[in-house]
Amino acid sequence: MANLNRIGLDTDKSKELADLLNDLLANYSTFYQNTRGYHWNIQGDKFFELHLKFEELYNDLFLKIDEVAERILTLGHVPQHKFTDYLDKSEIPESNEVTNGIKAIEEILEAFKTLLTKQRHILDLSADINDEGTNAQMSDYIREQEKLVWMYSAYLNK
Repeated sequence: MANLNRIGLDTDKSKELADLLNDLLANYSTFYQNTRGYHWNIQGDKFFELHLKFEELYNDLFLKIDEVAERILTLGHVPQHKFTDYLDKSEIPESNEVTNGIKAIEEILEAFKTLLTKQRHILDLSADINDEGTNAQMSDYIREQEKLVWMYSAYLNK
């Protein structure tokens, strides 16, 4: 029992999981800011359609950022909060193409691929240590995002 944290999970494995969640948090935060840029700056004949879709997406990302940070806290660790840390860690790059809707959607699809890969890795570890809370959270995110990948891909006819 001495090697268990306050929610009954292995302390060392929880630290490893919190580190992975902090990495995910960095990627979510960069993706969120990119999506805000797409929303603010989109131009062209699909402006009204994409402006709303990008707003839906960044609102969802905002909630997920908070949930991931709170999960890190639940595991007994500290969520990173500085953008310098996020930019150092994030595999999702900052976007420079925020006015072109097609380019924005292509970047969104790449960001989802990164998130899905990371979340599946977290899902594997959380399953190994019987962390149902993190496991359920990642499963929900994966299911939602796979559907979004299908929808954004359909928009691009891919």
